[in-house]
Amino acid sequence: MKSLFLLISLPLRWAWKFLTTAAAIFSSLLLLSFITMVLVLLFYHPKTEVPDGAALVLAPQGDIVEKKSALDPITRVINNMAGAPLHEELLLQDIIDTIRAAASDDRIKLLVIVPDHLKQAGLNQLHDIGKAIDEFKDSGKVVIAFGDNLTQGQYYLASWADEIYLNPMGAVNLKGFGVFRLYMRDLLDKLAVNFHIFKVGTFKSALEPYIRNNMSPEAKKANQQWLTNLWDRYCNDIAAHRGIPPRAINNAANRLADNMQAAGGDSGQMAMNNGLVDGLKTRAAIRKYLKTLVGSNTDGSSFKQIGISDYLTTITPAYAKPGNDEGRVGIIVAQGNIVYGESKIGQIGSDSLNKQIRRARKDNRIKALVLRVDSGGGSAFASELIRQELLLAQQEGKPVIISMGSMAASGAYWISADADKIFASPTTLTGSIGIFGALPTFEKTLAKAGVFNDGTGTTSLTGAGNPTRPLPEDFSRAIQLGVERGYRRFIDIVARGRNMKPAQVEQIAEGRVWDGATALELGLVDQMGTLEDAVSAAADLVGLPADMGVYIRESETPAELLLKSLGRADAALSAGRSSVFAIADTFLRRFARQYDFLIAGDPQHMYSHSLLPQSTLSF
Repeated sequence: MKSLFLLISLPLRWAWKFLTTAAAIFSSLLLLSFITMVLVLLFYHPKTEVPDGAALVLAPQGDIVEKKSALDPITRVINNMAGAPLHEELLLQDIIDTIRAAASDDRIKLLVIVPDHLKQAGLNQLHDIGKAIDEFKDSGKVVIAFGDNLTQGQYYLASWADEIYLNPMGAVNLKGFGVFRLYMRDLLDKLAVNFHIFKVGTFKSALEPYIRNNMSPEAKKANQQWLTNLWDRYCNDIAAHRGIPPRAINNAANRLADNMQAAGGDSGQMAMNNGLVDGLKTRAAIRKYLKTLVGSNTDGSSFKQIGISDYLTTITPAYAKPGNDEGRVGIIVAQGNIVYGESKIGQIGSDSLNKQIRRARKDNRIKALVLRVDSGGGSAFASELIRQELLLAQQEGKPVIISMGSMAASGAYWISADADKIFASPTTLTGSIGIFGALPTFEKTLAKAGVFNDGTGTTSLTGAGNPTRPLPEDFSRAIQLGVERGYRRFIDIVARGRNMKPAQVEQIAEGRVWDGATALELGLVDQMGTLEDAVSAAADLVGLPADMGVYIRESETPAELLLKSLGRADAALSAGRSSVFAIADTFLRRFARQYDFLIAGDPQHMYSHSLLPQSTLSF
């Protein structure tokens, strides 16, 4: 009997061994395939061939940024499963580098701009790209733009082209610039939320949405001033590009109904009538036209072309060369809201940024530092920590130059004020010298639901700051005193840094936002200029050639690089998703960009922030 069981079990044992061995081999092969895929993603970069006589195509998709957000492959996978879109970003410097390189490349015959999928970009960023386009045109090459339906920002970029063509069913949507927010005082009252506000400054309007149902007259006055200046510059630039009077741009917006009637209700013809475009062409027609200029691609389906991302892989980007004995100008990009501690995606963390500044300070090859700032501010305490680190670099003999992007206001101006030199663009939003505190409590909200907080403590301040308890009067008064002291400190920092008297600073402070051109007149900035101008000035201060800049990026571990590579592989799976998700994604990102500094918190509940990034413009 025992022999019989052995005889029956023997094939089963062999079958089990076969299955387990096969499973082990399969797992090993799967792991080996995964490792191979990772190595390919990390190290394999196929060589890009540039067709002779081709068109370089600038078709930006997503936002133009100073620094890309860290890729998060986990979020990407979740988005894919939910059918959500992948949010794309393009580096401003990459776009400028490719256009400049193409200007002197005999293989590139013309530049084609297709801006339909450009999302967010600052006026200053588009103007910087426009300067590179001017250099391209100066080399004797032609620039052609085509769009289906163009927003104001997309059209501003297209206006640099020699020829602009619009889809016959399309439109150029000029509406003017504005700032509009949701105000929720009545809602908070209905919810019985106690939103405790502590502020200094007539124009410090960042918290108005919580305490009013409309924009205050002071905020309207301040906003109207810089909005008008930016709109005038926008109109003048387009008028110069198109050879039409600036009033034609205003008329396109202010007399929309009359213009449409004159064009028989045809928005494309209206754009033609106003001199905004040179012709109306379908997509097929524009492809056929471009074929006559550069020839067909290999399969004859379109014109001979190379995309800007592919072309970028064939050139050496600016500020990418490592340091040497000759010395370098270190460039650090600070983009997003300023928060206390480590950075998260889209933030300027005081600890994270200070690590980069310290690396530059301790690196003997770095002779000067350029900080490229694109921020509306945030935590006052974090701003001061960053300012202190920049002062250490100056004390060790390394000049600090600030290059302002679309915005460098409130806390971002706090960290800029002591710089050896400040560069801005005419459309930069800066200033907003003011402080506020914000602390909501929900004891009344909870009481409506029958929930109460009670207990005992050793002092009258025990439990202060707990959002489920009332705010003690002493604690509230202490915060207000701290805010007032913080405002005085801000005034003094600006006065010392800009070589002004405190009384002079007070006249232009109180939280008021200024456009870059006005800020130059007021002495808040030193010069109009781009990042390139700032790097050149820094190099000049330390006796280096103007092209000796190098980016100082955040340190990345091999694991982080691996995750980024996996994120790149996953990106191809995220195309063509639901517009509902796209709208929700855009709204949530904008909301998070504006308020994440409050969520992150400040050790002293004090903030220097302006909720006026150019991405909130009606643009």
